[in-house]
Amino acid sequence: MAGARHRRRPGRLPGEGRVHGRLGRFDEQFAFKPDYHLYPAVTEPPASVTWHLGAGRAVAAELDRIVRRGLLACVRPGEPLCFLNWHHQGYRFDPRRVGGPGQPFWPRTAYPDGDYYLYVTADLRLGTFGHPWEESLCVFGADLLAEVEADLTALLGTVMRRGGRNVGNIWTIGPDGITPVRP
Repeated sequence: MAGARHRRRPGRLPGEGRVHGRLGRFDEQFAFKPDYHLYPAVTEPPASVTWHLGAGRAVAAELDRIVRRGLLACVRPGEPLCFLNWHHQGYRFDPRRVGGPGQPFWPRTAYPDGDYYLYVTADLRLGTFGHPWEESLCVFGADLLAEVEADLTALLGTVMRRGGRNVGNIWTIGPDGITPVRP
């Protein structure tokens, strides 16, 4: 019914309610290993694409517009979305009830600003992972990729990895130093 009051707040800290325990699975499922020197920091799933953010903060606003549009298209009505900022406050929120006129703000940005930034559904089926030191954004989940891949490639350029595998003219940093990677 139009104008009906919602019983739940549009956003909460992720420690409130059951979603916190589900997010604890992210480290395990994605083998999250934070490191300043070795990349990527997660095991990227088969349905994922990672771009370099070499254009810097100049693209942040457009990147956010694309990612938010994609998340809104893919997250089910009433399904919470979570934003995590490594070692800082995170949020659980209803993306349809934030960011508009008279609504609370949309929590943070997909562009990693000095820390790992993560948008993810509670069941971990789709989301984004921003890596500040690699200067990269990984988008995962087939539905989300279908919504944003073309626009993000147009904005950011060459894809670094697909399904966790290097593609294109990409260099990688590993135990043997900096080396070019051939697809």
